[in-house]
Amino acid sequence: MTAIENARAALEAKIGDEVGVANWITVDQPMIDAFAKITHDDQWIHIDPERAAAETPFGGAIAHGFLTLSLASRFAYDVLKPMPGTVMGINYGFDKLRFLSPVLAGSRVRGRFVLKSVIQKSATNLLRTVELTIQIEGQEKPALIADWLGMIVFGEES
Repeated sequence: MTAIENARAALEAKIGDEVGVANWITVDQPMIDAFAKITHDDQWIHIDPERAAAETPFGGAIAHGFLTLSLASRFAYDVLKPMPGTVMGINYGFDKLRFLSPVLAGSRVRGRFVLKSVIQKSATNLLRTVELTIQIEGQEKPALIADWLGMIVFGEES
């Protein structure tokens, strides 16, 4: 069997299984401020902790939803290891994405991955869909849940 055939068979056997849980990452105010600066999203609920504590139900500044989502790449490095014969992985997008709970500055978050599907798109490409849940430490309700698609690209001779 080729590398892509082996990978497809291995992934198909794990559909419905949790494939891993990433390490915790602290989302602190300096991270939120840096994200606000780089994305030009300086809404006060993110960058003014005192005002956010006084004027919102959150009790302080909260991370941008897209900041929380952007940590998915880091979580994937923790969990979704390259398969033999892989040349690269490409972010293919999302089929579903919901922001369910705000992430307060100082909170720790991590990603949980459940394999939903794998489809061979070509002789060198597998499309993998995982359900990503970004949890907030100490909270039952997650920050977000998404169906995340990733293209796994194999070499021609795989």
